[in-house]
Amino acid sequence: MARRRNAAREARRAARRTPRPPDAPSPWPFVGMGLMAASLFLHGASVLVAPWWGVVLLLALWVVAFVVCVRWWTPHPRRLPAVAAVSVLGWFLVLLAGAVLGGWGQGA
Repeated sequence: MARRRNAAREARRAARRTPRPPDAPSPWPFVGMGLMAASLFLHGASVLVAPWWGVVLLLALWVVAFVVCVRWWTPHPRRLPAVAAVSVLGWFLVLLAGAVLGGWGQGA
């Protein structure tokens, strides 16, 4: 009887000492940074339709979003795709407002 208790106790100790495998890394930060790279191309291509100061404004907004993504990489990995989506939406809204209100893209 004592041997069974000792065996059970040793089994519990061994189970406690067994290291757990680390959790798999989250794919969301990589998805978000991929979308940020895509939005950088959109912001940079705006030079074709927007004035220089509009492109500078768009790139400054992109840099702010990129800094937020870098800071949230580890603590909030699931938020990075949302930040990238907001960056693309902001690009679209700025170009739309510039086209409607400022005549961007009308040609010289």
